[in-house]
Amino acid sequence: MAEVGTRKLEGRVAAIAARAALAALAAAASGYAVAEEVEAPPGTEIVPHDPSVFGSDPAYEDLEYDFQRQLDIYGGKYSVQTPRPMLELGRELYTAGPFQPEQNFLGDLNPVAQSFYIYGDWRTALAFNDNGKNEIGQVATRLNLDMDYRITATERIHAFIGPLDQGGQFDRCEFFGPDENDCDISADGNFDALFFEGDLGAITAGVTGEYQSWDLPFAFGLMPLLFQNGIWVEDAFTGVAATIPAMNSPTLDISNMDITFFAGFDKVTTPGIKDAFGKAADHGVNVYGVTAFIETMRGYWEVGYGYSDADDGLSNQSYHNVTAAFSKRYGGWLSNSVRVIGNFGQDANAFGQKNADGVMLLVENSLITELPSTLIPYANFFLGIDKPQSLARAAGAGGILKNTGINFETDGLTGFPKLDDTGNDAFGGALGIQYLFNFDQQIVAEFATVQAIGGKNNPDRVAKGDEYAVGLRYQLPLDKAWILRADAMHGWRVRDDNLFGARLEIRRKF
Repeated sequence: MAEVGTRKLEGRVAAIAARAALAALAAAASGYAVAEEVEAPPGTEIVPHDPSVFGSDPAYEDLEYDFQRQLDIYGGKYSVQTPRPMLELGRELYTAGPFQPEQNFLGDLNPVAQSFYIYGDWRTALAFNDNGKNEIGQVATRLNLDMDYRITATERIHAFIGPLDQGGQFDRCEFFGPDENDCDISADGNFDALFFEGDLGAITAGVTGEYQSWDLPFAFGLMPLLFQNGIWVEDAFTGVAATIPAMNSPTLDISNMDITFFAGFDKVTTPGIKDAFGKAADHGVNVYGVTAFIETMRGYWEVGYGYSDADDGLSNQSYHNVTAAFSKRYGGWLSNSVRVIGNFGQDANAFGQKNADGVMLLVENSLITELPSTLIPYANFFLGIDKPQSLARAAGAGGILKNTGINFETDGLTGFPKLDDTGNDAFGGALGIQYLFNFDQQIVAEFATVQAIGGKNNPDRVAKGDEYAVGLRYQLPLDKAWILRADAMHGWRVRDDNLFGARLEIRRKF
């Protein structure tokens, strides 16, 4: 009993002490002196508390709560519902917490939060295409599947597969044309990409248990690389790449600079090196290169050098490739990019010809209107001397002029017609306008031309003569996952048959 009484007394003493502490805090907050005086730092003065400078809290008893007005305080912002991946295992993609605890078997400073996703899109198009030689009506479909196994915030294994296509041909049924009432079904289980990427700095921090002051992102495997929006490089090959990021130099007025080194040893595709059948070599070519992204001069530079090294039997086709580009906004009314790609060092074949020997100049312009995010007029121009080539370009990636305009771009599905996109011994460009309405749909209208250089027997030229085209594109998102797209173009070609194409595509994102 005495022990119980002692516990009760201790509890009362603790309660009295707690109340005394709260009273002291309240007194200090109200401006009354407390037992311990606070010494003012040098140069400062303690002034007495004046409660009159504080107003009372607002009262909303007479107002009904308005949910919409609370959202409007933040500009009417709301959570945007996005399509979810086909499969999500582990930590979900782009979701709010709380999250499951991370694991630390790669080190406390490189925590593991494993997840596996399958996502991509499914495209189906109905098209009528007249490519000059054949008129084809068809329905074609393709499935793109990305598989992503994420280990940490910086390390992952990624794979890509197109199970409904093979050799650039997609599952299709023709209802008129050379293969009328015939269906071609292709199945391909090969990976088009399979690579690991990570950050050596984060891995080192996990192993050593010490934070690192440097980063070194890298990747290896069958990996896709894209430089200068796919103009200089757009290919997936087996190799390795590493980047030295986030450098700067106040002396040289460089606010940010990244340098990437890369090498490819298999499945390197370049139109500059032809195999025995006259097609772009997919094997037997190595590529070595370096490229840099430099923010300076109130714009940014993209520069690069690459060497395409052909194996025995094709070694006379090895060549050098250099590029430089500068992008900048001028006077609040013009966005401009100037790009140059040059090839040199390739030996001529038995007929005195080269596949990669020339210079390409690309000038891309867009006007900044009163609706800078939705109404975008553009004017892009090019000049190709001899046979300029990209450093690496996959067979289905289009030509070096792919981004010049919609009339130089096919659809990667039905073989939609386009103007000559090689730029070999030619000049021209595209004038167009893009309008995005209220960010809920898109329309693009364009006029484009290719002007041939040299006589009709010029061996370096792909276009037989001058070419002209008008094109129209419309896209409408039906909901968060479904997109409707329509394209139409008509091309007039001197010394060649005219072109025409019309297509309607439905796309499901997941």
